[in-house]
Amino acid sequence: MDLFETLKRLSELPAPSGSEEAAARAACALMAPLVDRVSIDRLGNAVGERDCGKPGAPRLLLDAHLDEIGFVVTGVEEGYLRFQTIGGVDARVLPGREMTLLTDPPLFGVVAALPPHLQTAEEMEKTIPLDQLRIDIGMDQERAAAAVPVGTRAVYRAECFRLGEDQVCGKALDDRACVTALLRTLELLKDVELDVDLTVLCSTFEETGGAGAATGAFAARPDLCVAVDVTHGRTPDGPKSGTFPLGSGPAVGVGPNMTRWVSRKLEETARREGIPVSLEVMPGDSGTNAWVLQISREGVATGLLSLPLKYMHTPVEVVQLSDLEGLARLLAAFIADLGKGGAL
Repeated sequence: MDLFETLKRLSELPAPSGSEEAAARAACALMAPLVDRVSIDRLGNAVGERDCGKPGAPRLLLDAHLDEIGFVVTGVEEGYLRFQTIGGVDARVLPGREMTLLTDPPLFGVVAALPPHLQTAEEMEKTIPLDQLRIDIGMDQERAAAAVPVGTRAVYRAECFRLGEDQVCGKALDDRACVTALLRTLELLKDVELDVDLTVLCSTFEETGGAGAATGAFAARPDLCVAVDVTHGRTPDGPKSGTFPLGSGPAVGVGPNMTRWVSRKLEETARREGIPVSLEVMPGDSGTNAWVLQISREGVATGLLSLPLKYMHTPVEVVQLSDLEGLARLLAAFIADLGKGGAL
């Protein structure tokens, strides 16, 4: 698998929460050669299943979410589109951004930005409130209202490209980089005999509460879950506490949202395999799908692996491919060992 090409393919698809169809179809196509069955469920999750062929085998569920932050059109004024956000968007990065409107066929637009020449000194120091921003699609009122119905979704228009030798920049790397990591995990396990049945859940709605993971786990009835999501990469302007340098490998979640033996086994596996990892201490809700996976049905033993990512929830998110490969190698070794010697 070419990690960059797979990540680029997934990243550039438009799939805001609630409109993940394109990404789900692509995920199923990529999983199909690596599992026994693929399907898309009622909430739009892409599901891959691999059976180990052993009666009564426990089931492991791996989750990474397909959806990205996005926007929804709420009205048209003088040809300009009013909009609200889907998921956590920083309004400071919006003026001047290119957008893709998910019409049929798609339309392009830009978030209107007042030039600095026309701003007062006070205005230049302030973030423009979201309700004052508009998307310009180059149309008058009548044409815009006909072309873009209220409720139309939009995403950042952004290319996925290499940044330096081993880093990748693009939109929606949260969490399509981790979907790519799960695909790489499946590839590493292709010819490995397992003692567990495996469900890979490429879930929907994570950015708006985790409904896809909640329903997908309920249907799968797993004995163990591992959520795979991004965490904050270290940047010059960011805190050192709670951030992780790109190139330092994945982070193993530790805290009440994660089952202690699962975190320990992930850490021990990394040590045994010589894979660099960090520990990410989370004293409460991890802010990931691990939260809803843990309480599926009567409760599920749950672990969390995180991929360092810079500039989260912007159109220029950045990950390092060596971290992605390390995460996949760790997961593959962890899975290959499950069920052996009472490990599950």
